[in-house]
Amino acid sequence: MERVLMKGNEIIGEAAIRSGCKLFFGYPITPSTEVIEYLSKHLPPKGGTVLQAEDEIGAINMCYGAACTGSRVMTASSSPGVSLKQEGLSYSAAVELPMVIVNINRCGPGLGGLGPAQSDYFQAVKGGGHGDYRLIVLAPSTAQELYDFTMKAFDLADQYRNPVMILADGFLGQTMEPVVLKNRPEIPEFDRSWVVDGAKGRKKRILASYSLTNEIGEANNLRWEAKYNNIQEQQQHWEEFYAEDAEYLLVSYGTTGRICKSTVINARKKGIKLGLIRPITLWPYPEKAFTPYKDKVKGIVTVELNTGQMIEDVKLAVDCKMPVHLYRRQGGMLPTEDEILDFVEEQFSLLAVEGV
Repeated sequence: MERVLMKGNEIIGEAAIRSGCKLFFGYPITPSTEVIEYLSKHLPPKGGTVLQAEDEIGAINMCYGAACTGSRVMTASSSPGVSLKQEGLSYSAAVELPMVIVNINRCGPGLGGLGPAQSDYFQAVKGGGHGDYRLIVLAPSTAQELYDFTMKAFDLADQYRNPVMILADGFLGQTMEPVVLKNRPEIPEFDRSWVVDGAKGRKKRILASYSLTNEIGEANNLRWEAKYNNIQEQQQHWEEFYAEDAEYLLVSYGTTGRICKSTVINARKKGIKLGLIRPITLWPYPEKAFTPYKDKVKGIVTVELNTGQMIEDVKLAVDCKMPVHLYRRQGGMLPTEDEILDFVEEQFSLLAVEGV
C-alpha cells in the first residue's frame, strides 16, 4: 500500500487498472476527461487497451461488445455524454453484461456548466434508458471512496452480471486529495459460462435482448425482476453520522454528504441533536437505514445539488411519517455548512436552542 496525492478522476483510473480492467472506451468531456487521459498513459503498459470512440454512443456499444467476451471493461463520461449512452445501457442490462460506467456529474440541463451537480440522480437510479432495468449505483464522497468503490464496482458487476455506475461530480473528479492505493487481493472467480469466446466443440452462445414472443419477454422480465429484488435485499449500503440519538436528520450523498458532516458537528455545538444518513448505494436505495428512525426523528432535510430528486426516495423510505424538507443549490454552486444549519433551524424553529 502507498499513500499518494492524486486528482479524483485519476484515482478512478488507477483503481480500474488495479481491478483488472483491460478495456476502456470513451470520449473526452469535461469534467471527466482525466479518466481517459490517465488510462491512455497507464493502462496499455499493463496489457490493456484504451480507445477514444467517435462519440459516446460508439463508446457504450464498444463496451457492450467487449463485455460479451467476459473482459473487465469501463467507460467514463459526464452528464450530456451519459445521456447519449442510455440506449446502450438498456441493451447491456437486458443482456446482463458486467461493465462499469463512471458519470462525473456536471450541471444542466442541456450543456449546462462545468460545476458540480447531482441532477443526474433520476437518470442513474430510475433507469435513464427504456424498459424495466436497474443499474447498481455507487456514490463516493471522498478520494478514498473513489478508489475503493471503483474496485467494488467491478466485483458487483461480475457478481450480478449487471452494469454498475459510479456517480460522482465535478468537485470530486477535479479535487486532489490523499488516497491509499491498496493492493487488492486476487480477482474473485465468477461464472463465465455465458461469455462469447468461440464455439468450437460446443453449442453456440447468443447474447441478445430481443424477445421473439410475448411469453418469452415476460419470462425474461420476471427473471430480471427477481435479480433486482435480490440486489435490493443484499446491497443496501449507507453511513450514519451522529444519528443514533438524533432528533433531526440530514440526508445527503457524495460531495454534499461530506459538507453535511461539518453541519452536524456545528449543530451539536449549539445543542441541536442533528445527525446524518449518507447513502452509499443510490440504487438500491438504503431504505433499511431509515427503519430505526421512523418513529423517533422529528424531521429530515435532504441536501442536494438539484431541484429535489433524492427527496422522493427519502419520503418513501420513511413512509411520510415526518416532515421532509429540501435544501438545494444548483448551477454548480455548493452549499456551506452554515447555510445548511440555518435552513435546519428555520424549518424546525430551533433558533431558540442556540446557546443551550
